[in-house]
Amino acid sequence: MMNAVEASERLIELVHENDDIANHAEGCDAETMTAAERDLGVEFPLSYRRLIEEFGTWDVAGEEFLGVYQTPAMGQKLLGSVAETLDARSQYGMPSDLIVTMFDGMGGLVVLDASQADPEGEYPVLVWNPGVSDREGMERLGRNFGSFAFDLCQRAVARWRESG
Repeated sequence: MMNAVEASERLIELVHENDDIANHAEGCDAETMTAAERDLGVEFPLSYRRLIEEFGTWDVAGEEFLGVYQTPAMGQKLLGSVAETLDARSQYGMPSDLIVTMFDGMGGLVVLDASQADPEGEYPVLVWNPGVSDREGMERLGRNFGSFAFDLCQRAVARWRESG
């Protein structure tokens, strides 16, 4: 079984191999990554960090990930996970140890729970619904971001290719 960072490396390969159905930014430099973690008050797990370094933000076969990026129109504002996490905290009272990584398409936020780091420093992937404070009731999607994202994208690419 591959670890979280290995899964992220496999996902990077998958995105590049399927560039006809994938999009991504140019990556995220160390200075921007540090600013993102400072703004959030929590460090990214290595598997998520690796994907942000490579892509900044990305999508493949319809699966969209927030990542961390900036645009000329928004200037120095950190978009993606940073903006969405800070918005969810201020607007909906999302706990400060959750990091938004994507939307679940049903009103929930796919988050990393930094309060539950494993021995490798990876966080479980959960669904947080605005207004819900009970963590025990949160749906668990994966044990770490790298494995979750790789599995999700691998299935999405297979479905896309089969339907096309």
